[in-house]
Amino acid sequence: MSTQAQQTRSGQTPLAFEIGLLLLLSLIWGSSFTLIKVAIPTIPPFTMVAARVTIAAILLTVIARAQGHALPGRGSMWTAFLVQGLLQSALPFTLISWGEMHIASGLAGVLNATPPMFVLAIALTTGRGRQAISSRKIIGVALGLAGVAMTMGIDALSGIGSTEPLAQAAVLGASLCYALAPIWGQRFSELPAIVTAAGAMGCAAVLMLPAAAIVERPWTLAPTAEAVAAVLGLAVVCTALAMVIYFRLIRTLGPLGTTSGSYLRAGFAVALGTALLGERFTWSIVAGMVLILAGVVAVTMPPPGQTARRPAG
Repeated sequence: MSTQAQQTRSGQTPLAFEIGLLLLLSLIWGSSFTLIKVAIPTIPPFTMVAARVTIAAILLTVIARAQGHALPGRGSMWTAFLVQGLLQSALPFTLISWGEMHIASGLAGVLNATPPMFVLAIALTTGRGRQAISSRKIIGVALGLAGVAMTMGIDALSGIGSTEPLAQAAVLGASLCYALAPIWGQRFSELPAIVTAAGAMGCAAVLMLPAAAIVERPWTLAPTAEAVAAVLGLAVVCTALAMVIYFRLIRTLGPLGTTSGSYLRAGFAVALGTALLGERFTWSIVAGMVLILAGVVAVTMPPPGQTARRPAG
């Protein structure tokens, strides 16, 4: 019997495949810090986020319908989508975009690598979250944080005391949202990932469009071509595609495993800055990425004899 047939019969997929998706998601979201920096000078935060989630919502809805999926009709499900859209997109995207107006993207990456710490704190205090918290997972979180600090370097961390404290608090607030979102998102486990992503993005668009119109009057803006291209990249790749992967990983790796990608996201942000923006490359980046990967493996590895679950749909 072929490997694929064995996977289909067992209802499971290899953990290596799910970690590969986590790596891809982290790379996609790591690039978002660069794209936000390109767009923010001429497209302010509310408008940027409104365009990002609206384009993503339209694209996801079209794809879902093309695949034969119908969006839920129950009002309670749309209330849940509204909360998900707020926690996963509308609020954190806005907080990060506003924060990057006042602090460096590298520092934002460091601060935004903290969702697993919030997930652990929530799980330990409330007992919520799919996976049991073991000493190995706690060690994995510590390794990941150490890797982020090493990857970003002492120079990035030394600016914490001199940068705008509200901007730092905003990015940390986004991290808290990212910790809560996958825990809330487990209630959509019976839905195809594309349907959950389309519903959540649609609700995020409903929240952000009037906010942008009232606060920033986007029709009066004159964005550059580079800024428009950056927002399109944020919408299509960093939001639409990323959300489909994200909601799958919630079901297969659980909240803590999924949020562990925030470490990789910070590492990729540094790597992209080095490769595309000419930022300084050091061996501490290499050492940091090794620690990050070790932390992700420790957090996501299931007990012996258990593999990641195959998602429905």
